[in-house]
Amino acid sequence: MTLPRFSTSHALTLGVELELQIVDTEKFDLAPAAADLLRQMEGCRIPGDVKPEITHSMIELATGVCADHAQTLSQLQEIRGALVESAHQQGVALSGGGTHPFQDWTNRKIYDTPRFNELAKLYGYLAKQFTVFGQHVHVGCPGPDQALVLLHGLSRYVPHLIALSASSPFVRGVDTSFDSARLNSVLAFPLSGRAPFLLSWDEFAVYFGKMTRTGVVQGMKDFYWDIRPKPEFGTVEIRVLDTPLTIEKAAALAAYIQCLARRLWVERPFALHEDDYLPYTFNRFQACRFGLDATFVDPGTGEQQSLRDDLLASFDQLESHAMALHAEDALMFLRDAVLQAGNDASWIRATHASYGESAPLSGVVRDQVRRWEGSLH
Repeated sequence: MTLPRFSTSHALTLGVELELQIVDTEKFDLAPAAADLLRQMEGCRIPGDVKPEITHSMIELATGVCADHAQTLSQLQEIRGALVESAHQQGVALSGGGTHPFQDWTNRKIYDTPRFNELAKLYGYLAKQFTVFGQHVHVGCPGPDQALVLLHGLSRYVPHLIALSASSPFVRGVDTSFDSARLNSVLAFPLSGRAPFLLSWDEFAVYFGKMTRTGVVQGMKDFYWDIRPKPEFGTVEIRVLDTPLTIEKAAALAAYIQCLARRLWVERPFALHEDDYLPYTFNRFQACRFGLDATFVDPGTGEQQSLRDDLLASFDQLESHAMALHAEDALMFLRDAVLQAGNDASWIRATHASYGESAPLSGVVRDQVRRWEGSLH
């Protein structure tokens, strides 16, 4: 199999995908209602798309191509409105969050498509355990070499994105002590983690050819990397974010990534080296485990510092790019999260504590639903 041609796209355009929890409105456990919800959505005119995910208790929404933060937020709001109305008509509800706090993965059912059935056959129980929920952000690239440069430049900010978006502290009713437990599920799959350090599309084509000749991969979808090129869209796809609890945060995170991409292309603030990945696994773990309180090892200097401090420094570095992209409100939103509000994992834990440590987690999911619908802030 040959590597797909890298499609033409406009630089710095955005596309956002969000995997959502479908829950019942009585016990707030996951509900296997994706097929019914998709039928209900037929005929709805929305700017993007909705489609099934690997199990019946998940659904994915996707925006169209967006120019900036305002358009991204507008499209997400429009799609959310149609989805929420359709969910109500089906007697279910929708929620953000990277994991459902108390669902039992053994109860999940694989959605009947050829690819999902193939994945279930290949990965066994891991396929059902993959009922976790992430946000993917696509950034348009002017060409394939620029896409690979962006991929490796953005890898420095993987811990920043994990910490900002983390919303999966609970698994099967237990506080995992991680802010993002979702990513531990991703690491169970082969070809997860980081992409190989290649900076030209010709080199990447050679690598892809070697991998397909082994039979290990059939196409680009078999790479579960944290960031991967998406040649059919002409984008780089960032895959480390948990699904946030609100549309507003999802749009702000996309805008932050767009600003990072502009800075990386315009300023070229650091040279790219294979050695940049030496602290990658440590930084990634720290962000998953401790969120905004993580320790961050600077890939260039090797110095350890607070991830929170490096995040705040990044906001300052992006100020002119945010102005150029009309993303000032998005960065202000995220800065407030870093300085005061905390990430969604903190909110989930605080909400659970407010009900009492022995209280069922159904109340937390109920409040997550209200946040997703916009009725609780």
